[in-house]
Amino acid sequence: MQVQALQTRLVKANDDLLQVIDESIAADTKLQAHLPENSVLAISSKIISYCQGRLVKKTQSEIQGFSKEQARAEKHALVQKEAELYTDPHSSKYDLMLTIKDSTLAVNAGIDESNANLDGEECFVLWPTDLQATLNQVWHHCRQKYGLKNFGVISTDSRSFPLRWGVVGTTLAYCGFKGLNNHIGQKDLFGRQIHMVQVNAAEALGVATTFAMGEVGERTPLALASELEKVQFVDHEPSATELASNKIALADDAYAPLLNSASWQKGGNSHD
Repeated sequence: MQVQALQTRLVKANDDLLQVIDESIAADTKLQAHLPENSVLAISSKIISYCQGRLVKKTQSEIQGFSKEQARAEKHALVQKEAELYTDPHSSKYDLMLTIKDSTLAVNAGIDESNANLDGEECFVLWPTDLQATLNQVWHHCRQKYGLKNFGVISTDSRSFPLRWGVVGTTLAYCGFKGLNNHIGQKDLFGRQIHMVQVNAAEALGVATTFAMGEVGERTPLALASELEKVQFVDHEPSATELASNKIALADDAYAPLLNSASWQKGGNSHD
């Protein structure tokens, strides 16, 4: 597998995502204005949010003279609105809220403040809406424009990892390949039948491409993973059944004893 970060211009609110992608591919000297077969394009969820205008200006920042507590309260209220489930921020020594949103366990519902600016002012960047439909559109566009057969797209973000410092990448949505490589029924080196092993290809690609993108001021919110021998490409958008097969209900999760012990509260995006 080869992973290459792609630089873009500074993305602004309500920019055209497809245009940003095409410009980046055209400007990259290694790609020579073309995407290769058997590749997956990773797109940071943040620039998708920018292109969707999913930015909220801060009204109570410390720069404006408000206290740290007031500034945090504004963010906490936004997290409650965006999350499906959330924990009280005071339950964390870091004043962070654990949340579940779009079947993803995240801190603060994915709301970010880094590289966040709207009309010269500090803002919050929210997770994108209709992310699957957006990725499907990018997938169709790139396959047609670059004449591709085996091609995939993912949207990535960063997340913390329990019992480890630092962040790693995660995949929020994907298109163009099987999200899981199912090894159930196969045999290991010693003839033992595999009963549970499925490799999350989408998540693995999210980790690798996010690492290549960087986390600070690189201005590389795109990355291309190529020479992907273990990715199973498909010629259709993922169906509702395929997407559902990648998700685990809270009660069935191996970490259920920990997750169920949290004092969850229903947020504004709760479907119950």
